[in-house]
Amino acid sequence: MTETSRTFHWGWLAVALAGVLLPALAMLRVDTMTLAAQSGPILAAGLMGTGMIAAAVAARFWMGVALALTTGVGFIALAQRLGMAPLVHPLSTTLALLVASISFAARGTLFTRAHPRHGWIIAVLVVCGEAATLLTAAWLPDWLLVLLPAQWASAAIATAIVGSGTRAALAVLMALAGTAATTLLVARLLPRKWPYALMFTAWLALSAYVARS
Repeated sequence: MTETSRTFHWGWLAVALAGVLLPALAMLRVDTMTLAAQSGPILAAGLMGTGMIAAAVAARFWMGVALALTTGVGFIALAQRLGMAPLVHPLSTTLALLVASISFAARGTLFTRAHPRHGWIIAVLVVCGEAATLLTAAWLPDWLLVLLPAQWASAAIATAIVGSGTRAALAVLMALAGTAATTLLVARLLPRKWPYALMFTAWLALSAYVARS
């Protein structure tokens, strides 16, 4: 087996673990009465693990989007089998899943464009870090949470499932969409270095927008 093949297999193993197995185990451990309320961070972690890492491993943006969406739909089906009530806002939930999937896959695409051989490893490290913040969000300060796209995705999904639909999650959805667009632009402009300043500026501006909303 060549080094490229080993890297490919390790990358897809990371997708399965971070995007499917670990979030599924977390969902199975949640009490049925609080399953809907806890669905946001679990689904966000699953979308992030599959979308970001898969896009980096395959070097295909739309593959990351497709796998993330499939994972999201699968987790919602699992949650309903475990006792979660039917979705009150199915269209809003679908929109939240789609926008989050695009945003995460865009970041995976950027990682693999910037570092073709090791982009998926960067994606794994980012997923682990942001998943840890989702697990500890209750103990983290608000100023930190508004900086994290994973938290934006968690809030958008949770609002769609248990809240009042798309309108209530408009700020985080727009932030995720803006981050996705900027990230894809930066990936296209590589190997130029100045686009990173554009991405950093957009990220701070969108974080400020979320904080004020």
